[in-house]
Amino acid sequence: MSELEFIKGIGKATIDKLNKLEIYSVDDLITYYPFRYEVLKKTSLNDEHSVITGTIETIPTLNYFRRINKLSFKLETDNKLINVVIFNRGFLKEHLIVGKIITLIGKYEQEKNMFTASDIKLIDIGDSTHIMPIYHKVKGLTDKNINKYINLALEREYVIDYIPDKIIDKYKFLPKKESLNLIHNPSNNVKLKEALIRSKYEELFLFMLKINELKNKNSINNIGYSKEIDLEKINKFIDTLPFTLTEDQFKTLDEIFDDLKSSERMNRLVQGDVGSGKTIVAIISMYAMHLNNYQSALMAPTEILAHQHYENMINLFKDYDINIKEILGSTPKKDKEIIKEELKQGKIDMIIGTHALLEETIEFNNLGLIITDEQHRFGVNQRSSLRNKGNMPDVLYLSATPIPRTYALTIYGDMDVSSIKTMPGGRLDVITSIKKTKEIKDVLDMMSKELSCNHQVYVIAPLIEESDKSDLDSVYEIEANMKKAFKDKYNIGILHGKLTNEEKDIVMDKFKNNDIQILISTTVVEVGVDVANATLMVIYDAYRFGLSALHQLRGRVGRNNIQSYCVLISDRETERLNVLVNTNDGFKVSEEDFKMRGSGDLFGYRQSGDMVFNIADLKKDFDILLKARDDSMEFLKLDDTKYDYIKGLIYKAGNLD
Repeated sequence: MSELEFIKGIGKATIDKLNKLEIYSVDDLITYYPFRYEVLKKTSLNDEHSVITGTIETIPTLNYFRRINKLSFKLETDNKLINVVIFNRGFLKEHLIVGKIITLIGKYEQEKNMFTASDIKLIDIGDSTHIMPIYHKVKGLTDKNINKYINLALEREYVIDYIPDKIIDKYKFLPKKESLNLIHNPSNNVKLKEALIRSKYEELFLFMLKINELKNKNSINNIGYSKEIDLEKINKFIDTLPFTLTEDQFKTLDEIFDDLKSSERMNRLVQGDVGSGKTIVAIISMYAMHLNNYQSALMAPTEILAHQHYENMINLFKDYDINIKEILGSTPKKDKEIIKEELKQGKIDMIIGTHALLEETIEFNNLGLIITDEQHRFGVNQRSSLRNKGNMPDVLYLSATPIPRTYALTIYGDMDVSSIKTMPGGRLDVITSIKKTKEIKDVLDMMSKELSCNHQVYVIAPLIEESDKSDLDSVYEIEANMKKAFKDKYNIGILHGKLTNEEKDIVMDKFKNNDIQILISTTVVEVGVDVANATLMVIYDAYRFGLSALHQLRGRVGRNNIQSYCVLISDRETERLNVLVNTNDGFKVSEEDFKMRGSGDLFGYRQSGDMVFNIADLKKDFDILLKARDDSMEFLKLDDTKYDYIKGLIYKAGNLD
């Protein structure tokens, strides 16, 4: 039986509707916050946008014109009798009773003495400002219904306050019950703002408390083994590289080496723009571990990316006595068994693989470092599974999705974060332009120019749904147009969601080897896959993508010292897309994406364990977030009551995770 049934007026049918809004408990109900407020203040009848009150003087008449209905009645307002009409509000007729005072919103035409209402509120706002909460609804529930149920729930005495008393005193917060009453029944803007800040703080404090407690637990259980960093040998290896490391790469390596020298396990995220050189930082870290006689494992999300890492490492360490192997899903069973045995015996120093590394039968002799590339592509359990294979191994996560400081603070609050912002020398910025569909000939001319130089081209089809048939239609339509334009002069490959992983890898391999010159794809082309010869990225219906996703796609070209280009084909939202025309900096792009899209999904798909807040907004409430972070850290560090408090939270609210 639902606890909601104990609230007067809520029956099974209403509970079903509330459940559709993800309201399952009294706490869910009272924290089901309005998504906006409608502020009503009486104006003059002749204002451009009028808000008036008056008394209904006649029984409304209801007329129908095809699919439109019209309500008409007379209203007395400020000693003046006016005619009122409102369209498609026939359901209000029974509520518009003669003698009732109501509020109208709309426009008055003096010549016709006609008030055309856009909305009717069945209340008298008088001369005061009236603030009305507006909720997200489902069919059968109105704002008035939801507000009524919330108020009935608030009449119950028990409201859990999650903010510690010392912090309530510090900020002179309102009592929680009063705060909730004000949010759902605001009397004025000043008090409403005070109540909103209090509720936002509580939500963000709880979140940061969990993040910081997790970090503390990791620290307590984070006993590792300190390693020696042989800088002389490491620097010798760095000197053999065919490029010079950037300042940010050196800084990140210093942070990693400090972690390795510590007696605590490393738990660090390295985030950097596409092509910023995160991989070589990871490889140098693996070499540092090898010098300490530890094994290292690097896990990538796809076989083609894992194999790319393997080939790079074989080449970099060709003059070193280091045994490097790769293990993939496609690795023959016989070879897998040999690799497993060699790993167990400690004969393999560095292993690169995909999910195959997670197999239960894989054992290490002395695993000291785990590196997860494109870490957001793996679930939490997958990452933990690999981490548990070693004896307190250090962990390094790589991400080519630069995210704003705000997001990093929350998602990765239990990790240390290093950022590589400077790009390697010799790289030219990708020149980005926006073209309309009618300018497709210009785009084809650009493609022809690059292809004639023996370069390759990516073409991204409109992103709808991978399962959507129209998605496939768009791919084959583009393919037909390309064949028509280039008359089979160049080989064309296709990637889409209906292909198996093996089929996708075959296509990508052919593209990498220049057996395919034009690659048309509905999927986001694999992050990290390096096709240096690709110099042009064409994205159809670019408005369908977030800025960060577009930047990731653009990062597939410009992987060499040849000038590369990106063309965004779009007939709308060109102002938003201009961000990409004006900057190649992924951190700036993600900041702009964050500003435009709020704290939603910056990656193009929801992350595993991503945060969802009822009332707080990470973008707008960043200052509150910082206070909540600092207060939660201080509370966990200094307050003797923290354990009783946390136990109390779990007792009152269930498992906070």
